[in-house]
Amino acid sequence: MEEIAKYKGDGFSGFVKVSDLRASSGIIPQSAGIYVVLRVSDNKPQFLGIGTGGHFKGKDPNVSIAELENNIVNGSSTMYIGKATSLRKRLGQLLRFGVGANVGHWGGRYLWQLADADDLVIAWKETPMIDPRMVDEKFFIISTWSAVSIYESVS
Repeated sequence: MEEIAKYKGDGFSGFVKVSDLRASSGIIPQSAGIYVVLRVSDNKPQFLGIGTGGHFKGKDPNVSIAELENNIVNGSSTMYIGKATSLRKRLGQLLRFGVGANVGHWGGRYLWQLADADDLVIAWKETPMIDPRMVDEKFFIISTWSAVSIYESVS
């Protein structure tokens, strides 16, 4: 997968499946950084009508399958890009949101309507000397995956 090679070449590490990361979140650095959520399957994405995402502040995180299909970028493995002042804390929130916890990670809610969400891969790049909000502007941070084929724009 070309995108993964580009992320690795740009200093991203981790590349751990969601299902594995839930069991060993201690491997996530505590420093600031940016992270990506990748779908490495070559199969066409299958969507769930009701995903596993949490209902933060009582809001239903689920959207229609038509909306999911309209927002995914075909041919891109990048599903989501995020920023964090603490990668461990923010990715922990993302993972807990994905199993239904009432935590604030609304931006990644579409991920949890993928049938293979547990097989998604998370990678991160530490930015200890740089405010991650400045780094991720170069990566076109998104709150949904509608602008996902971004990596080619910044390489």
